[in-house]
Amino acid sequence: MERFIIEGGYQLQGHITPAGNKNAALPLIAATLLTDQEIVLHNIPQIGDVKTKVALLKSLGIEVKERDDHTWAFRAKNIDDSHPEITLSRKIRTSVLLAGPMLARRGYVTLPRPGGDQIGRRRLDTHFQALQALGVSIEITPTAYEMRADRLCGADIFLDEMSVTGTEQAILAAVLAEGTTGIANAASEPHVQDLCHCLNQMGAKISGIGTNCLMIEGVNQLHGTEYTIGPDYMEVASFIGLAAVTKSELRIVNARPRDHRMTQLAFHKLGVTWHTEGEDIIVPAKQHLEVQRDAHGAIPKIDSAPWPGFNTDLLITALLVATQAHGTVLIHEKMFENRLFFVDRLISMGAQIVLCDPHRAVVAGPSQLYGDHLSSPDIRAGMSLVSAALCAKGRSVIDNIGQIDRGYERIEQRLQSLGAQIERV
Repeated sequence: MERFIIEGGYQLQGHITPAGNKNAALPLIAATLLTDQEIVLHNIPQIGDVKTKVALLKSLGIEVKERDDHTWAFRAKNIDDSHPEITLSRKIRTSVLLAGPMLARRGYVTLPRPGGDQIGRRRLDTHFQALQALGVSIEITPTAYEMRADRLCGADIFLDEMSVTGTEQAILAAVLAEGTTGIANAASEPHVQDLCHCLNQMGAKISGIGTNCLMIEGVNQLHGTEYTIGPDYMEVASFIGLAAVTKSELRIVNARPRDHRMTQLAFHKLGVTWHTEGEDIIVPAKQHLEVQRDAHGAIPKIDSAPWPGFNTDLLITALLVATQAHGTVLIHEKMFENRLFFVDRLISMGAQIVLCDPHRAVVAGPSQLYGDHLSSPDIRAGMSLVSAALCAKGRSVIDNIGQIDRGYERIEQRLQSLGAQIERV
């Protein structure tokens, strides 16, 4: 099993470019099933979840060609099976997004229960609600979901939560449905927007992109296209946090600052600042991190919310930065009951954190962190532990780094280029 060996306490310097958005690449790969023509996707990140998704499509008989390290061509001329491979499906959360395209192309699909990060219950009820509204019958068994649709018909859908994958499922099923579909209370994250823009290039008719009300006029067929995936704003925020805790100056190239207005508001509560030059974000070195109290000296809160609120994945980075900021802050994770359970690793490194309950943690700083033997529980917590180890005194060992590889491309090599003392063994 591979692990990272990290010597902390070194300042970093240089520029780093975020990989393509993981959460856009995965639904876009599923979208290639909606046409029998070739789809070419650029800026695909080289990460574990993408490799699993590509292998899953190959198991269905889809033609997949790697043009270069970050460009793949897909052609679903024939779909050989309506039963995606079980082992691959259970490795990733977005295997469930095969449902909409498979129903549109074949009218039937059996999906195993999906995998993904174990950060709490990750309900699929929103997916089922949307698909049933479009005419899909669903039988739920202990291990799988059997879905059928003689035809998909447009519907007026109000989602019961702003689920990203639930919204993407509804979009993927609706673009080839008969008639018009309205999706209200829809998620509108940058990766949802990427999916919509690519589908429109394929001939779909989606309006309201970037809002929580989408209108989709069904079309008879879609055609091939080429599409470039945007930067991963999760990575961008991770690198901002890394610069802040290691007191380093970093230029994050092609960071698309417009995606980080809420990130800037949340990080400002911890004293983190940066400036922009075009599409780049520059984080200055040796920032004075200090919690900015609310009016009347009240302890501030940083909490997660659907886009354009502060993303739940970014909350982990904010929590780490809070351990290095002067003052006290409440971190409130509203979505997943297991998300904050990784804080015991930071506490073992010397962080002053009180886990109030599964959703709230009080962080008092600054705390000197010390190297420790750690294990990555999931993608985002794993990257946070890497950043913690890089700002800590001494040597850290991080096990289970396959979890980090699922979401961050060649992360140790990219950090080494900044001067980080990190080694994969």
